[in-house]
Amino acid sequence: MKETVSTIHIYHTNDVHSHFENWPQIKRFLQQRKEQAAKVGEACFIFDIGDHIDRSHPYTEGTIGKGNVKLLNEVGYDAVTIGNNEGITMSKQALNMLYEEALFDVIICNLKEVDGEQPFWTKPFKILETEDGVRIGLVGATAPYYEFYRQLGWEIVEPHAELQKIVRVLRKESDIVVCLSHLGIRDDRLLAAECPELDIILGAHTHHLLQNGEWVEDTLLGAAEKFGHYVGHIRVDVDRMTNQVIHMEAEVFPTNMMEQTAEDVEQVNAYIIEGEKALNVPVFYNPSPLFQKLTGDSSLSSFFGRALLAYTNADCVLFNAGIFLGSLDEGWVTKGDLHALLPHPINPCIVHLDGSELLTIYEQSLDPKWAEMEIKGLGFRGTFMGSMIHERLFRNREGQLFVGNQLVERGKTYKLATLDMFTFGFFFPSLKEAPKEYIMPEMIRDVLGWYGKKYFHER
Repeated sequence: MKETVSTIHIYHTNDVHSHFENWPQIKRFLQQRKEQAAKVGEACFIFDIGDHIDRSHPYTEGTIGKGNVKLLNEVGYDAVTIGNNEGITMSKQALNMLYEEALFDVIICNLKEVDGEQPFWTKPFKILETEDGVRIGLVGATAPYYEFYRQLGWEIVEPHAELQKIVRVLRKESDIVVCLSHLGIRDDRLLAAECPELDIILGAHTHHLLQNGEWVEDTLLGAAEKFGHYVGHIRVDVDRMTNQVIHMEAEVFPTNMMEQTAEDVEQVNAYIIEGEKALNVPVFYNPSPLFQKLTGDSSLSSFFGRALLAYTNADCVLFNAGIFLGSLDEGWVTKGDLHALLPHPINPCIVHLDGSELLTIYEQSLDPKWAEMEIKGLGFRGTFMGSMIHERLFRNREGQLFVGNQLVERGKTYKLATLDMFTFGFFFPSLKEAPKEYIMPEMIRDVLGWYGKKYFHER
C-alpha cells in the first residue's frame, strides 16, 4: 500500500505569546520530525498560526519582534500567518520591517493597505508542492479588529468572504486546501460549514485545544492551545494515482513530556538577558521613589494618572491599580524598567461620554469586587485588577460628581481617558458602544515614559 500512498505531515503551533520556556524542546522536536519524514520519503511542513509574538517578553520588546522571527527561522517554519499581537501591538513601520529576514512566507488574505493593495511582505495564498507532486493550497486570515488596524494605517477585510473567494480558486489548483486561521474556534467551525472546499483549518486566537482534531463535515480542524504547551500534527494520506485525500488524522504533542536539558534552560534565560540588555536605555531620571498599591491611590498611580491626562488632553481618567507590576525606584528609569512595570500591550483610549453616562461608569467603578478580581486576556499581563483609580474625577460629601472643579452635568459631553481593555464590553458595557479614539501605536508604558521625560525636564 505504501507505494500507492503519499504521506504528508503538517506540524503547527499557535498563540505562543513569546512563552519561550518550552521553545528549545519545540525546536528540537520539530527538527527531528522533519528529519524523520525526510528519511522515509514523506513530506513535512511546519506552520505557525499567529500570536507567536507578545511584547510582554523582554526579548520580543528588545528586538522589536525580530528575535521571534529568528527563532522561527532556526526551526525551519514554512509559513505563518499573523495574529492580533503581530498586527495591532506594533506600529505599521515595525510590522512592515518585522519579517525582513524571514525564511518563510507570511500568508494572510484579509490585511490590506488603505488603497486595497496587498502588503509587500505578505502573500494572500500560496501553493506548496511535495516531491510526489501533491499540491497544497495555503491561505491565511486574522481576526478583524477593524478600528485598531484602521488607526494604525491598515485596512482589515472581513475574513469569511475573502477566504471563500480565494479557497474556491485554490480548490481548482490544489489537491489539499489548508487555512491558517487566527480567527477563533467559533469562526473556524462556521468557516468549515460555509466553505466545504477546505480540507484542513489550523486554528488559533481563542487558545482552544483539539487533542484529536474536530471534524465539521469533511473538514478537519486542528488547534494546539497556547504558550507552547502543545505542538499540533496533522497526518494526510493521499492516493498517488489520483492525488485524492484518502485519510486524515490529528493529534497534539504536549511539550511538558519532551526532554528538557540544562542547555535548554540556559537558552531560555539567554533570551531574557538579551532582551534586558537591549532595553537598558535611560528614559528619564526619577528624583524620588514612586510606590504602587493594589488597593487605593498611590504615588505611582497619581503620577500615571497625570501622565494620561497630559498625553490625551482628556477631562478625567479611569484605570485600575493592578496594571503596575511593581514600583519605580529613585534614579534613572530605563526602557526595561518601564517594560517590567507595564508589560501589557494596552493602548490608551479617549471615550466621549454624556454626564449621565460618566456618572454610571463612576458608580460601577466603586464596586469593591474589582480589587481582588483575577484577570486573564484583554491585553492584561498582570494577575489582579486592583481597585479603580480616578484622576480629576471625584464625589463631594453631598454625593455630587465633579470633573476637576466642575460639577458633572447631564447633557454635557466629557472626555474620559482610560485603557483600551475597558472598552471591549466585559467590565463597563456602555463603553463598548460609546464614541472613542484609540491612541496608537503608543502603549501605556510609552505614555508614562513620555511624561516622566517631559515632567522632570521642565521642572
